[in-house]
Amino acid sequence: MSARSTARVAIAGNPNTGKTSLFNRLTGANARVGNYAGVTVEREEATWRLPGLDVELVDIPGTYSLAARSGEEQIAVRALFGLDGAPRPQLVVLVVDSTQLVRNLYLALQLAEAQLPFVIALNLADVARKTGIQPDASRVSAAFGVPAVLVSAATGEGLTALGAVVAEALENPPKPMLALAYPQALEADLAGLLPYAEAATPGEARALSLWSILSVEEGDELLGVPVAVRTVVGAIRSRAAIAGRDPDLEIVGTRYRYLEAQDFGAAPPKAGIAFSERVDRVVLHPLSGAALFLVVMTLMFQALFAWSEPAVAMVEQAFSAVGAGLAAILPAGVFTDLVVDGLVAGVGSVVVFLPQILLLFCFIGFLEDCGYMARVAFLVDRMMKSVGLHGRAFVPMLSGYACAVPAIMATRTLERRRDRLLTMMVVPLMSCSARLPVYTLVVATVFADDSEVLGLSTRAVTMVGMYLFSTGMAILAAAVLGRTLLRGPQIPLLLELPPYRMPRLPTVLRQMWLRARAFLTEAGSTILVATVILWGLLYFPRYESPIVDVPASEDVASAAQLEHSYGGRLGQFIEPAIRPLGFDWKIGVGLVGSFAAREVFVATMGVMYGIGDDADEGSTPLRDRMKGETRADGTPLWTPLTGVSLMVFFALSAQCLSTIAVVRRESRSWAWASFLFVYMTVLAWVASLSVYGGGIWLGFR
Repeated sequence: MSARSTARVAIAGNPNTGKTSLFNRLTGANARVGNYAGVTVEREEATWRLPGLDVELVDIPGTYSLAARSGEEQIAVRALFGLDGAPRPQLVVLVVDSTQLVRNLYLALQLAEAQLPFVIALNLADVARKTGIQPDASRVSAAFGVPAVLVSAATGEGLTALGAVVAEALENPPKPMLALAYPQALEADLAGLLPYAEAATPGEARALSLWSILSVEEGDELLGVPVAVRTVVGAIRSRAAIAGRDPDLEIVGTRYRYLEAQDFGAAPPKAGIAFSERVDRVVLHPLSGAALFLVVMTLMFQALFAWSEPAVAMVEQAFSAVGAGLAAILPAGVFTDLVVDGLVAGVGSVVVFLPQILLLFCFIGFLEDCGYMARVAFLVDRMMKSVGLHGRAFVPMLSGYACAVPAIMATRTLERRRDRLLTMMVVPLMSCSARLPVYTLVVATVFADDSEVLGLSTRAVTMVGMYLFSTGMAILAAAVLGRTLLRGPQIPLLLELPPYRMPRLPTVLRQMWLRARAFLTEAGSTILVATVILWGLLYFPRYESPIVDVPASEDVASAAQLEHSYGGRLGQFIEPAIRPLGFDWKIGVGLVGSFAAREVFVATMGVMYGIGDDADEGSTPLRDRMKGETRADGTPLWTPLTGVSLMVFFALSAQCLSTIAVVRRESRSWAWASFLFVYMTVLAWVASLSVYGGGIWLGFR
């Protein structure tokens, strides 16, 4: 049996050209496919088996050009030129939408200018013919000097021919030699940049110089650009401005004039309005579009907030049963407590997020695949842009009302790293469902059931106010961070509105599985370790009551243990810092315990007030004990002012290890996770101090 040779090939193309679908068809892999511009964020690799040849096919992010304007486009550029540390591809398969040849072949023109070996796969050939377009592969091939093949990833048309062309191109690499004549002044600019272009061939050096002129102005996003190149490009732009020239327009205009002068054999589409255009008359209308958008978002929010509850409860009950079973068969002691309260409870605290994560990415998958997600970004972009956010940030922001963990993971749909980071930094300010038990307990404790404000229930007004407050603070934080620490240029929202399609269930399920697996294997491990550490803080050192002749009740003993634990001592240690907020050391212990999950605050209060850790926000005995708590001077501790101060603190603080762990995972940096914790904690302290101190100054108690 003869040995099979191997080769490395990159598959590239614009978003929504069916690139990833073709990748799947060729390799049999189940890479993520979506109908949302820029959806392929992470590189996928798989083996494409040809006769006598194994092709390592690399699916790189979709890009409209080599002028890198987003993080994904930069990844594509670096992968094509072998600048990302990975082996340089021997060949590029450029996937082109046959229904949009001029626009899609703009990328082919740039590859030809760079003299990169590539072949063209004219995808969606079946769709093009149905709309009256007759793409001519031979004319496309002649325009760029490389092979071109008509294919359809959906039907399998032309895939055998494409395999033969790729095998031949690997044996005898095509040598595109396209040198466009740019304006004389621009040619002089390029000559000044060529010495700085580290490239293997003169064609690549020229292409990288053109890339620099178009891209380096986006300095906050570009990686690895030498200072000398930035300086030269800055000088070129300054001279051009003085001369009244626009280098970008000179480059892009020259390229499109060449493409529009070619005859690719594409006849005009048939007369009539396409189905997608008819639907968009409703979907993108200011009134009907907004109404439909609210219905879709309400449905998704309801699913994350309410429909996931049965599954969440099942997970919690399952782990409680496992813990109880292990406690029954294992001997009492530290090891059993570690296993039951540390490891089992820690794993449960990770798995409990799965229902919401799966539901969120189920919705996102369907919305992407059917084509609606791009319309959502278009509808809300103007509103989001006013506070420095991207239109696509709306879905993660809305998801934050249910849980920040899946919401932060949903920021992957954003193109630029700056936009992803900014959204991550403000999503935790949205009042997630874990804060609701805390709000419910505090509101019911400090406000009488029959109290009213302007004829409305004080409790109801306060609950609504907390959600409005958290939303307003998230918007304000985005505006401030977007103009300071995460300042960046306002990139216009460039969206291709893809045709509406029926979502593919295997694609959606694959997306759900990949996101769930990533959460469990990466963020989950951090959450588990942090949960066990927190358990240790609240468990050690063990406390034995000095009064041995009067046995204490289990609840009293638990409260004493918690008070004397390292976590309890930490709560007492921070009391001077939280006393100006109206809190005492017991609330401090609750704040420490709530890092495991915000709702743990309620159970911690149950232990601290001798009710037991099974107390919930509806526990009347717990509310009564809290109402009766007094300060050292005999005044009540739990007053309306203290309650509002505490809720403000919970609304703004980063008391969630899971959220911090997921931010670290998604940002790939402990620095950003630490910044999130610090800025939210400081913001919460200052806001709570303002509420409590201002209330005292105004005469409230």
